[in-house]
Amino acid sequence: MVAIVDGEHYPPVVRDALEEIDDLVVAAVLVGGVEKLRGDDPGYGVPLEPSLEAAIERHLPDVVLDLSDEPVLGPPERMALASRTLALGVPYEGPDFRFDPPDATAVDVPTLAVIGTGKRVGKTAVTGHVAQRLALTRRVVVVAMGRGGPPEPEVIFVRPTVEALLDMSRDGRHAASDHLETAVVAGVTTVGCRRCGGGLAGAVAVSNVVEGVSIAAGLGAELVLLDGSGAALPPVAATRRLLVVSAAQPVEIAAGYLNAYRARISDLVVVTMAENEAPHEELVRALRGNLRPWAQVVRTVLRPRPLEPVSGERVAFFCTAPATHHDRLAAHLEQAHGARVTSVSGNLSDRGRLRDDLAGADADVFLVELKAAAVDVVAEEAARRGVRIVIASNDVVPLPGEPSLDLELDRLASETLSFASEAVQ
Repeated sequence: MVAIVDGEHYPPVVRDALEEIDDLVVAAVLVGGVEKLRGDDPGYGVPLEPSLEAAIERHLPDVVLDLSDEPVLGPPERMALASRTLALGVPYEGPDFRFDPPDATAVDVPTLAVIGTGKRVGKTAVTGHVAQRLALTRRVVVVAMGRGGPPEPEVIFVRPTVEALLDMSRDGRHAASDHLETAVVAGVTTVGCRRCGGGLAGAVAVSNVVEGVSIAAGLGAELVLLDGSGAALPPVAATRRLLVVSAAQPVEIAAGYLNAYRARISDLVVVTMAENEAPHEELVRALRGNLRPWAQVVRTVLRPRPLEPVSGERVAFFCTAPATHHDRLAAHLEQAHGARVTSVSGNLSDRGRLRDDLAGADADVFLVELKAAAVDVVAEEAARRGVRIVIASNDVVPLPGEPSLDLELDRLASETLSFASEAVQ
């Protein structure tokens, strides 16, 4: 055990506590506070290490025990310390709490995980972009984990049609699950999996993802792209990770709490929704303190792209974007795709409000993101009215002056394959 201590405790009290602890305390890290300290050596009876990282590297502890307290470490500082500890693969505990690194099963196929800092951050859009880019030169299979995924891993070889999705929905299936969305927008083979529960550090309570990865490997995948779910991590020891962070999230949440842990284990960060009014520069500054030296950050915006032509047609657009973005999205559909947008609804995740929006929609085409109630409400209403329905993907567009996202993805994929090859050798 490595102990975290502070100088606001009287040193003899700390020394006696370290002796009374059942586990063997091999070192301590002094994290601040000077009120009770009288000299350079507080006399704790164990070596003092200069940092948490140095202590873990030197002593390889089974656990880090936090014996500090206010005012030296408050809740934000403790969560930051927890993130640092978990990122090094070590549990972090205190008198009434414990955080463990999420379980991660080793697999025998190269894996690149796309993880997020929460729900509605654009992670599935990024996964679709990554899949399309990497599938140009590699045999890529996506293993997607969702809260509405199938009880047994489901392989989707062919891009589903709206009619096929409606059939699934009418059979009681969740026809907008992430693996179906990725199959529709990216056109690559996907394996749909499920999960239940999500811990603060991203652990899941139950999932069939490891079985899904085994199926993907059996399909001859050179590279398995793991699609996380909300802030939950795929329970696989991924070779490399890409973190999706939304600039629409409060900075203290997106870069703080145990999202700092997610940043520390990632090799590339894509900031989505970096609109002019969003504090994306502040977010990037907050993230950088937790990033690996080689981890690049790319700020992007998401823009809808109909998967079928809608030029000249009257279009009602259904999405999950907040109302503050609706005018911008409508303008993009009109300018880039020639649509005549009659209305925008951001209520795909609220069926009551969505039905109200549908009642007032007057259009030749219902353009819909494949989210939440896209199929069982919007597509069903379109079928009832005889209105054409078109699915929209979201293009991930880097801001001017940002690093090339596609080149960063190529680098990450090469590193994934190279690292996995070296591990086998």
